[in-house]
Amino acid sequence: MVLIIDPEVRAKFLRLQVLVGQFKGVKIKRGDAELQTFKEQVIKQVKEEYKLEKLKDVQIFRAYRDFFWRIGIDPTKVRPAAEALIRRILGGKSIPNINTLVDVYNLASIKTGIALAAFDEDKLQGNLVMRFAKEGEKFLGIGMKESIELEGTEIVISDKEKLIAIYPHRDSDQTKVTDMTRNILLLVCGVPGIEEKILQDAGNVAVKYIIKYCGGEGKLD
Repeated sequence: MVLIIDPEVRAKFLRLQVLVGQFKGVKIKRGDAELQTFKEQVIKQVKEEYKLEKLKDVQIFRAYRDFFWRIGIDPTKVRPAAEALIRRILGGKSIPNINTLVDVYNLASIKTGIALAAFDEDKLQGNLVMRFAKEGEKFLGIGMKESIELEGTEIVISDKEKLIAIYPHRDSDQTKVTDMTRNILLLVCGVPGIEEKILQDAGNVAVKYIIKYCGGEGKLD
């Protein structure tokens, strides 16, 4: 499966890069004792490494925030993924337990600062396209009760039939990963200002965690 970046998006964001990974035969559970222990270690490391008042100045988070402003999303209200998770930890809140796949890529995102997204590959149709949203286009994200209408400034990812994400912060309910998912498409979501090597390293961390805790076979393309 290929991710194609529309020329209009490419022209506006010359240094935007996205890496793609595919995993086959994963086994996803609601929880795992070993993973929970690892999560507690990551939480401890976050509390030692970061200070809440300085998060907005971390270079990676700043790059995502700048990108959000450029696509019409207020990053003081909708936080970049890794920053949002780290803020929860520093604020004394727990990290949601979804399932072992979602939990491990959240941990990979926390460790690396890079936004990651995963989709049930068997629910995708054809190649993916990153493009600007069409004004009035509807999107139902994970956890949403009702679809929202997009303004046309957002960047979205679609397969040949439907929207699967508002890039790089909200994924579609229709293609979400569940306990029944066996094949995964992983996106390592870059923005201008983040070098490819940083994305590659983050992707490798995610691959390692996914295979360790969910099994199967996979790699970055």
